[in-house]
Amino acid sequence: MPYSLPEKPIIALGSWLETPVGSYVRAWEQARLAALTSDIFGFNALQIGLPQIDALSANRMPNKWLSDTRMPAVAADGSRPPVVVVHDFTELPFASQSLDLVVLPHVLEFAVEPHQVLREVERVLIPEGQVIICGFNPASMWAARQAVSRLSGSHFLPQHAEFISMPRIKDWMKLLNLGVNRGYFGCYAPPFRREKWLTRFSFMEQAGDRWWPYLGAVYMVQAIKRVKGMRLIGPAWNKRTAQVPQGVPATNKIRRIK
Repeated sequence: MPYSLPEKPIIALGSWLETPVGSYVRAWEQARLAALTSDIFGFNALQIGLPQIDALSANRMPNKWLSDTRMPAVAADGSRPPVVVVHDFTELPFASQSLDLVVLPHVLEFAVEPHQVLREVERVLIPEGQVIICGFNPASMWAARQAVSRLSGSHFLPQHAEFISMPRIKDWMKLLNLGVNRGYFGCYAPPFRREKWLTRFSFMEQAGDRWWPYLGAVYMVQAIKRVKGMRLIGPAWNKRTAQVPQGVPATNKIRRIK
């Protein structure tokens, strides 16, 4: 019997990603995640939730897992995303300091206890391990349309999401000693539902990234776990040069004259 938990219906986001606007978001996030994770090295990586996006496809770690709160439904073509771990997001079934990378695609905004989820992520990450978080930007045109559409009951974005701003995410990370490496915004096209209009305004991706970077519909935050009082020491590649005390002659042999 599938193991299900009392989480917000994040499964609604999976069906929303099949819409034209959802496909637009998924394409941007898939490309950005591939660029970020390809250069992260280690042994163990975990993607939590949203199996519709393969966040670890470009990563080269030998052990990669995908987890969710329930087994995904079978698609129309008979396929099913390969979820390997089913668990509560607030209790990760991994040992402390055992993972090199954790990716959270739109998990915190659907979680009942987002702070606890982030605390668990910090627990399982090794020192200098990395976490990547995806979310909807509440300071965007898409979020504004979502607020207006709630009055009519026709939601533009998944209605059960609790949008969390990037500055707020950074504050949470700071409290957990997760140093933010960099943040990214994307999906600058106006909130259209039809694919032809989204394609017509695709030129706004480059323009928005340059002129109004904080108004993208979605964002991505990459952070590194910092451990206070610890310093990673690498091998001593450089040999020390011999130190000659000052005032000592190069030779001090005593020549005997016979």
